[in-house]
Amino acid sequence: MSKRNAFLITAVVATLGIVLLLPSFTARAIAALILLFAAAGGLIKAFSNKTSTEQSPTADRDEERGDTEAPADTFALRKLFEATMNGMREGLLVVDKDMRVVASNAAAHRLFNLSRGKLDAQRLTELTRNPAIYSAFLDALKGTERSGVKVETHGPERLVFDLRVVPLKNSNGKHPAGSAPGAQGALGVFIDVTRIERLEQVRQEFLSNVSHELRTPLTAMLAFIETLEAGAIDDKEASQRFLSIIRRNATRMHELIDDTLELSAIESGNVQVRAELVELAPIVNDVIASLATKASAQGIVVSNAVAGEVMVYADARRLEQMLTNLVENAIKFNREHGTVTISYEEDQEAEANQRSPVAGRRSKIMVQDSGEGIPAQHLERLFERFYRADRARSREMGGTGLGLAIVKHLARAHGGEVTVTSELGKGSIFTIELPTK
Repeated sequence: MSKRNAFLITAVVATLGIVLLLPSFTARAIAALILLFAAAGGLIKAFSNKTSTEQSPTADRDEERGDTEAPADTFALRKLFEATMNGMREGLLVVDKDMRVVASNAAAHRLFNLSRGKLDAQRLTELTRNPAIYSAFLDALKGTERSGVKVETHGPERLVFDLRVVPLKNSNGKHPAGSAPGAQGALGVFIDVTRIERLEQVRQEFLSNVSHELRTPLTAMLAFIETLEAGAIDDKEASQRFLSIIRRNATRMHELIDDTLELSAIESGNVQVRAELVELAPIVNDVIASLATKASAQGIVVSNAVAGEVMVYADARRLEQMLTNLVENAIKFNREHGTVTISYEEDQEAEANQRSPVAGRRSKIMVQDSGEGIPAQHLERLFERFYRADRARSREMGGTGLGLAIVKHLARAHGGEVTVTSELGKGSIFTIELPTK
């Protein structure tokens, strides 16, 4: 093997290693693009060499002098190139001037939903009817580079790609005799930005919901302040009532900001869960005592059905926070003179299905209410931020819309989960499932 080829193989392997180890999606995408354009240069040279060989009568003499690479070197480079391309997460597609695929990688196969077979030799129109893809490659064959092309696929799931297509021309910039002006091929890179797009959508929805939730109490506060300034402050009874409403709305804004900061800290991993074996019954008693005033105001009876010897593996403070949110919701959305019951059971069936008796055991803490129940279409989204099954009643009760989302993330931080079952007219059961030690 020549020194040039040995150096090339070493450089490509090192570059591939760096690309695959980069933790950042953006950094990996940039490095992948650099590697792809280096590969494109090799393809351009291959096109150029092929054309030169067809045109030059001295090619055979050059081969006789040993100027061409040995077959073993060519085979090794091709295998290395294939391994590099198939190891990339970005889809790679190379077409010739007739829009036939001449090179592709495994990511491109997944993009076009081809689990078997090859893309090679197929026309682009046979692979996709997406006009954005076809237009970008057509422009590249005309010599125009296209970048930032948004491509959406609607297979088993919706995927979004950022497509960049570059023309592949002869290295000397000239066109072979008898060929039309333009590129001899085009190289397209599909970068999956589905997750980025989803995060952007979540961010926009979050900002919209926070703005709306803050605007409602703020508008009420400003309205009552203006009424007081207009002379109502001299009416002692009215001014006290207005000030009470202002205080209630200010408290709601404060709770919303606190919950938003708390949820942000949990989601970012800044909240540490220090799980240990703790007694469950005393924690439940503390939760009931803290909400006794709210419960008595609605005539709700909250009972602790947890046995005194029950131990669970959890962070005591975070478990109390989860139970407080669930019990408070059960009180708010209960019937007048209803009941709320906190109980416990251990999931023995999961234990029996596991080789290890300990691995499958789950502690299940249930909060059951006697409310009106939750319609089935709301259950799947109930733990989303700001999602409300009954928006008008939730705001009237003073909820922030973040309590259940906080419970979900804290349960997952424990390695567990929170679920809900509900029946209209009979109430709901929220269950916190925690792994045992």
